[in-house]
Amino acid sequence: MAAKQVVFPFSLIFALAFIPLLVFSAQAVPLERLNSLKVIKSVNKNGPFLGLVTVYAPEEEAFFSTGVFRPDPRHPFVDLSGRRFQIGKVAGKKVIYVKCGVGLVNAAAATQQMLDLFDIKGVIHFGISGNANSSMHIGDVTIPYQVAQTGLWDWLKPNATLEPNDFAQFDFKNYNAPKGGDNKLGRVGYSTEQFYSTSGEVNVPQRPVWFNITKNWLHVASHLQGMKLEQCANSTLCLPQKPKLVVGLKGATSNFFIDNAAYTDFLFKTFGVTSLDMESSAVVMTCLSNGYPVIVIRGVSDLAGTQEGDNTIRLFGPLAALNTAKVVIRFVKSLPGNYISKF
Repeated sequence: MAAKQVVFPFSLIFALAFIPLLVFSAQAVPLERLNSLKVIKSVNKNGPFLGLVTVYAPEEEAFFSTGVFRPDPRHPFVDLSGRRFQIGKVAGKKVIYVKCGVGLVNAAAATQQMLDLFDIKGVIHFGISGNANSSMHIGDVTIPYQVAQTGLWDWLKPNATLEPNDFAQFDFKNYNAPKGGDNKLGRVGYSTEQFYSTSGEVNVPQRPVWFNITKNWLHVASHLQGMKLEQCANSTLCLPQKPKLVVGLKGATSNFFIDNAAYTDFLFKTFGVTSLDMESSAVVMTCLSNGYPVIVIRGVSDLAGTQEGDNTIRLFGPLAALNTAKVVIRFVKSLPGNYISKF
C-alpha cells in the first residue's frame, strides 16, 4: 500500500522557515539596544542637532562646569555601545554631546555612530592638546584649518626605499647620540590614509595628506579671535601671559601621546603643525567622509616634551580644557539661527 502524500499549506511552510530568523534576530540585537533605538527615534523628531564630541573626563568636566548645557527634560541621554549620548541645548541650539574616549578608533567609532543614528547637521570636536609651535603657549586655544594623521607608518629598515604613498620620513639615525652611523630602528615613512567619501568615486579611496575644516565654520570662528580666556587655574597658579585664540593653524593626530622634544621639533619642521592630539583627524575624516560640516577646537595643555621637567598636562590640563569649552560655547552662540540651511 503506497504511503499517502501529505501536502502542507504554503503559509505554514513560510512560517516554519521564518520563525528561526525571528529568533536569530531577537538574539542578535540586545534588548537594551532596541530600547535605545526607540528613544533615538523619539529624540530625532525634535532635531536636527549639533554634534559635540570631546575625548575624556577632564574635558567633559570642564565643559559641564560652565553650566551652559541644558539637558532635555524628556530624554536627557541615551546609552549606546557603552557610551552616553547626552541630549540638550547650548545657547539655545539643540545639541547631542558624547565623550568618545582616547585614540583614533574611539573617535571614529563614536562620530560614525552619532552621524548614523541621530539627526546631526554638523560636528564640533574639542579637547586639549600638546603644542609644537613656539609662538603658542599653554592655555592658548587653536582652531586649525587642516589636520593630518601622522601615525600611519611604514616602519622600514635603515636606508630602505620609501613606499610610493609615503609623503615624509623620520630617520632614527639623525637622532643618534653621539651622531654618526646607522640605527637599527631604521626609518619611518609617513603614509597617507585611504579616504572614502561621498564626494569621491565609489569604492575608490583618495590618498590625501591634509583634511580641511569646513570653511564656513572657520569663517565664523575667525571672528572669535580676541575673546577673553582664563589665565589662572586657581588663586595660586596662573600663567605668565594672557591666553589667546588662534584660528588657521595646522594640527597633527596620531595614537601617540607625545612628550619628546626631538620628535615634537621634527613634526613642527616637517609638517608645520601646532596642535598634537590623538583624535582630531579621525573625527574630521569621519565627518568629511559622510559629507558633514566639522570644526576642531583644541586647548594647549602642554609643550609635548619641549618643556623643562615633567609634562604639564596634569597641572594645566583643566585650565586648557576650560578655555577650550569657553571657545566651544562662543562658537555655538555665534552660529546663525539658520545654520542648518547655511552649512
